[in-house]
Amino acid sequence: MDFNYITPISVGFFTAFIMGPVFWVLLETSITKGVRAAVAFDLGVIIADVLFITATYYGSVKLFLSESNKEGMFVLGGTIILFFGMYSWLTRKKQEEKIEVTESKHNYFGLAAKGFAINIFNVGVLIFWGGVTIVAGPTTGSDSPSFLLFFAIVLLSYFVTDLGKILLARRLKVFINEKTIVFVKSLLALILVISGVVLIIGGLQSS
Repeated sequence: MDFNYITPISVGFFTAFIMGPVFWVLLETSITKGVRAAVAFDLGVIIADVLFITATYYGSVKLFLSESNKEGMFVLGGTIILFFGMYSWLTRKKQEEKIEVTESKHNYFGLAAKGFAINIFNVGVLIFWGGVTIVAGPTTGSDSPSFLLFFAIVLLSYFVTDLGKILLARRLKVFINEKTIVFVKSLLALILVISGVVLIIGGLQSS
């Protein structure tokens, strides 16, 4: 395997902290309904992510077939992530719409369906995974097993990080306030912007 395992692990870890409805509903579900209910909700979210990743892969697979496209893919993927980070920065003070979680804690299928629905209708998530898929292209190429392993590690890292959030949700509740939310959103947006710039510069220097 050509790619560094730290890369997909890092992507999965930081993805778990991208702010949006899913982040807050996951914490709320853990606090109000318990760990199992939150895990069910999270599995629905991950299923939607798998669909997004599959769609972006098949939408960009032709780019992977040409070695000459690698530098351009870094620039394109970095640009997408850069603009996603800039959008996150500009909207970091926007109040998240409160989404009520009304399912019974025993209705795990309903919670999974809610997680899937919230995620699948978030266009920003599709754009984000599109950027990640394009950036992963030079590493995995058109080799499907490499691509599958890369994103299997990403999603596993993502899920393990979410488990940590779920287990700590009750303790985190006392720290969740407007200032904390804005700070975390700003930090993550800055990380995305810097990552996008680094990828663009790397692609331009290699061309």
